[in-house]
Amino acid sequence: MITVEVAYALPDNQLIITLFVEPFCTAEQAILQSGILHEFPEIDLNKNKIGLFSEICSLSKVLNENDRVEIYRCLAIDPMEARRQRSVKQKQ
Repeated sequence: MITVEVAYALPDNQLIITLFVEPFCTAEQAILQSGILHEFPEIDLNKNKIGLFSEICSLSKVLNENDRVEIYRCLAIDPMEARRQRSVKQKQ
């Protein structure tokens, strides 16, 4: 067995679950095994991107010892639009 973590964070709440999985476990298998989808039903693995230590990866990525699978929230606003809005506010 290997040790991995599955993490998801909201602005006011974060959960990191440590679990033991079989070698050659995929990121998707670890997410499902963690039960995090029951804690956060808004997670949709068809829409939410995932990554390992801030690097985007696929659900089929095979995990290694001490990997942390991170589930990313969808952006509330496009980063370019957010910059534009900040620029407009600064000019006022």
